[in-house]
Amino acid sequence: MKYLAAYLLLLQGGNESPSAADIKQLVESVGIEAEQAKISTLLSSLEGKSVDQLIAEGQTKLASVPAGGAAPAGGAAAGGAAAAAEEEEAVEESKEESDDDMGFGLFD
Repeated sequence: MKYLAAYLLLLQGGNESPSAADIKQLVESVGIEAEQAKISTLLSSLEGKSVDQLIAEGQTKLASVPAGGAAPAGGAAAGGAAAAAEEEEAVEESKEESDDDMGFGLFD
């Protein structure tokens, strides 16, 4: 992922076809040891492809990925809500206790 990010940064910076040496130099400039094999794999997979087209294809693939999960049916949903409310109350109580220990509250 870091090599792809470096490739995209170089594109954004005006380098229309970043080379392996360009990517290596950029990655090493931030203190990361570059792996030539991974850079070569990235460049071979991007060869002859438009980055804009790849991004558009990726967005359509991401649109089909569920992004929140399904809510459990029936009582399980209510149980989850009750558990969340209890946890919130416990957090609230611990905040109050910590204020008592100090002798004053932040907004007193």
